[in-house]
Amino acid sequence: MTIERFDVGARLSELAIHQGVAYLAGQVPERTEGDMADQTQQVLSEIDALLKRAGSDKARILRAQIFIRDFSDFAAMNKVWEAWVAPGHAPPRATVQARMADPNCRIEIVVTAAVS
Repeated sequence: MTIERFDVGARLSELAIHQGVAYLAGQVPERTEGDMADQTQQVLSEIDALLKRAGSDKARILRAQIFIRDFSDFAAMNKVWEAWVAPGHAPPRATVQARMADPNCRIEIVVTAAVS
């Protein structure tokens, strides 16, 4: 029962794989000056890259948890999300309003996915 961890730091790993499932840490935008659409796109691009490293992709997402700073940004986030999600493979998802560690951050996404 091996657990493979990627980008391990003192506080967290960006990715762990166990028994064919990839667990991603919460992904936040690197640049927080942008609006919700920009920040969402940044996060989804990072998720794509991590899933690729794990041997997976967005069509294999099992679950997504989305944390947004302000629900006034909900529609803008959904527009980017819906353009990104694999057609016919929209995963179970929860979206909640949350206080962010960085007040300039508008979004954080946590994903769990099956590995090929």
